[in-house]
Amino acid sequence: MKKIEAIIKPFKLDDVRAALSEVGIAGMTVSEVKGFGRQRGHTELYRGAEYMVDFLPKVKLEIVVADADVERCVEAIMETAQTGKIGDGKIFVSSVERVIRIRTGEENEDAI
Repeated sequence: MKKIEAIIKPFKLDDVRAALSEVGIAGMTVSEVKGFGRQRGHTELYRGAEYMVDFLPKVKLEIVVADADVERCVEAIMETAQTGKIGDGKIFVSSVERVIRIRTGEENEDAI
């Protein structure tokens, strides 16, 4: 099993969710996060004063899938979240050793 974490632009969330549903992903965790990479933030004007916004709003998706589903999920996220501009985000894929569904006690792929 693998855990896919994707940091994307907030306005792409609905499109990415729909694309993942099309490839058979039924559940995910979504968090509103802030951060920066090469994009470095930007300056804004507020009441006549200019100030630096260092951390930009992003959305973090977390999905645990069977090994066989990883490539389809990554491709769906990339195709949907990509705008071609700086700040599109990143995808991280890592191994998951064990998953347990609390309600039933099911484990691993049965618990996904």
